[in-house]
Amino acid sequence: MSRIGEPGEPRLTDLVHDLGAVTVLAELRAKADHRELGDDLAARIAAADPAQELERAEARGIRFVVPGDDEWPPALDDLAHAPHLHHRGGVPVGLWCRGPLRLSDAVAQAVAVVGSRSATTYGGGLAGDIAAVLAREAWTVVSGAAFGIDQAAHRGALANRGPTVAVLACGADRAYPTAHRQLIDYVADTGLVVSEAAPGCAPTKIRFLARNRLIAAMARGTVVVEAAVRSGALNTASWADGLGRPVMGVPGPVTSAPSAGVHQLIRARDAVLVTSGEEVLEVVGPMGSYVVADPREPEQPRDLLAPRERQVLDAVPLLHAVDADSIARTAGISPERTRQSLRVLARQGLVEHSLGRWRVVGEPGP
Repeated sequence: MSRIGEPGEPRLTDLVHDLGAVTVLAELRAKADHRELGDDLAARIAAADPAQELERAEARGIRFVVPGDDEWPPALDDLAHAPHLHHRGGVPVGLWCRGPLRLSDAVAQAVAVVGSRSATTYGGGLAGDIAAVLAREAWTVVSGAAFGIDQAAHRGALANRGPTVAVLACGADRAYPTAHRQLIDYVADTGLVVSEAAPGCAPTKIRFLARNRLIAAMARGTVVVEAAVRSGALNTASWADGLGRPVMGVPGPVTSAPSAGVHQLIRARDAVLVTSGEEVLEVVGPMGSYVVADPREPEQPRDLLAPRERQVLDAVPLLHAVDADSIARTAGISPERTRQSLRVLARQGLVEHSLGRWRVVGEPGP
């Protein structure tokens, strides 16, 4: 008789993973002889009818997409060559999808936005703003439907009628966290809910880690908005880096613990610092498609002056009007050229002339 944990037989952790902790615990309590438990539960798994499972899933609006299907995104195949961060790496056998979007279409042009579950107002606002910009440009926002940054990212995309994909660590028919059932159902109505776990499966720690690789693989780049030094979002960033996809980090206050992991990504792991959705698009978009201009102050009339007019203007007093010769001496320019420049400045409304004397009109500025 086979036993749990014996070579070639199921381990208790495997059974918990496949059937769920509640089912296994109930069986443990019910069995007089725990040594037979491995045989009984393994037989239950083996007896499952794949066709019936697919029919039940289809009745709930869930389809199973596998490599080779028209709906399968080629980007997921890159996982075959990525360095595995744990034993749940590699290309998934298939993905359970719920929603009207085709998986391949949804992630053809996508960005992952992830971060802390304990997001601050600052982080949540920025995540929503970045997702909104991506949505307006018809980019799909991929995230994990968790509290904090994930939630803000999905809502930012949905508020701008953009596509969004929620990748879950439980079955696609379930809501985790349960408080996000309305959000997840709305994503399923308008976008796509995806899971590697079969319908009905509960979330587990290993499934969260496995889920992170899918988020990274579905996107052309990953943006981390707030992440502590020990954060699941950093695991997603590691997968993106291993896949050769850009990793971007949104900086926070240097004293903020929720941003410490992001700062480490930027400082030591070559993440690109971004502060807006436009800057994210500049990183992930085709070269030259999205170009962000360097920030500048609004142009002032003084900025358009030639060097000589600027030099003369600097020599004109603000409070007390003086004659042109006095201005020429202060500017170090000949009186004739000074008068020429004063006439130019007067036409531009920067100086005024009265009774043979000149003064600045208002504050000339820097």
